[in-house]
Amino acid sequence: MKIKGFLGATFVLALVGRAAALTLELPAAVMAEERRSEAPGSYALPVGPFDGKTVPVRVKEGAVDQRAYRLDTAGLTTLALLEPLRGQLLREGFKIVLDCDARACGGFDFRYGTEVMPEPDMHVDLGDYRFLSAEKESEAVSILVSRSVLSGFVQVTRVGRMPLPDAVFPPPPTSAPAPEIELGGAAAKDALPPPGDLGARLDRNGAVALDDLVFASGAAALADGDYASIAALAAWLAANPDKTLALVGHTDASGSLVANIALSERRADLVREVLIDRYGVEAARLTSEGVGYLAPRASNQTEDGRQKNRRVEAIVTSTR
Repeated sequence: MKIKGFLGATFVLALVGRAAALTLELPAAVMAEERRSEAPGSYALPVGPFDGKTVPVRVKEGAVDQRAYRLDTAGLTTLALLEPLRGQLLREGFKIVLDCDARACGGFDFRYGTEVMPEPDMHVDLGDYRFLSAEKESEAVSILVSRSVLSGFVQVTRVGRMPLPDAVFPPPPTSAPAPEIELGGAAAKDALPPPGDLGARLDRNGAVALDDLVFASGAAALADGDYASIAALAAWLAANPDKTLALVGHTDASGSLVANIALSERRADLVREVLIDRYGVEAARLTSEGVGYLAPRASNQTEDGRQKNRRVEAIVTSTR
C-alpha cells in the first residue's frame, strides 16, 4: 500500500456524467485518497435514518464512483466539513433526501447499515459523524464526514448514467510534493527496532497490552503518529518466525455490548492492518478479535479508567 501526501489548500473533485460535470470543492488539503468504481454497478442510497430494524435505502444503478479522503482539518467540526459540500450540491440543483448527524441518523446502527470504505481509508467516529444523500434526475450522491484528533474524513459516493473519468485536480502548488512512502517489504523490516521490554513481556507472560495506543471513546482510529508498541510487536514477530498472535480489542463500558464488540474488533483489525501493510507481517500469522467491555482492567467509573480499558492486547497463540 502507498500513502501519498497532497499539498495545497483546496482540491476539486470533478465527476462527469452525460450532463454537466458535478464539481465538489473539498474544504481543505487532501492528505490521502482511496477510490473504488464500478460501471455498471449499484449502490444502496440511504434515504432515511435507522428505523429500529434497518436503514431505509433506494437502490441506484449505473456508474458508481466512491472516494474517501483524509483532509488536513485539525480543529474543524463535522458540520464545518459538510456545510460547504451541502451548499455546492444545492447550487448544482440536487434535492436533499437525508441530512442527519450521528444521533439523528441512528448512531452505530446507521453506520453499520450503510456502505463505508474500510479503515484507515475512511474513519467514522460513531459519536461524531454527519451524513447527507441527494438526488438530481438519474444521479444520486451521498456524503459521509467524520474526524479524528488530527484529520477530517470525507467519503463521496456518486451514481451516474455513464462511466466516470478520473478525478480532475487543479495544478499542484509550487512547493515540492510530499514523498511517497512504501509500506511493508524488506526495507520496513530492516528498520525495525529491537523488541525490547514488550518482547520480553510477551515471552514471559504470553500476552501484552499495547499501552501507547490511544483511542477516543466510540472510535476505532488512531491519531497520526508512530507507535513504538506496534513496531516492537513487528520486531518480535520477525525474530520469532514460527510464532502467531491474536490481537484482541477492548472498549470501555459506554454503549451496548453488541456495539462495543463490533468497535473492539475494528480496533484489533486496525492494528493487524498496520502490521501487515507497514511492516510486512504475513497475514496468516495474525488474527483479530473483539470482546467489547467484558474484560476491563480498570474501573469504568472514571475517565482515566475508561481510557485504560480502550486498548488492544497481543496474545501468543502458538503452542511451541
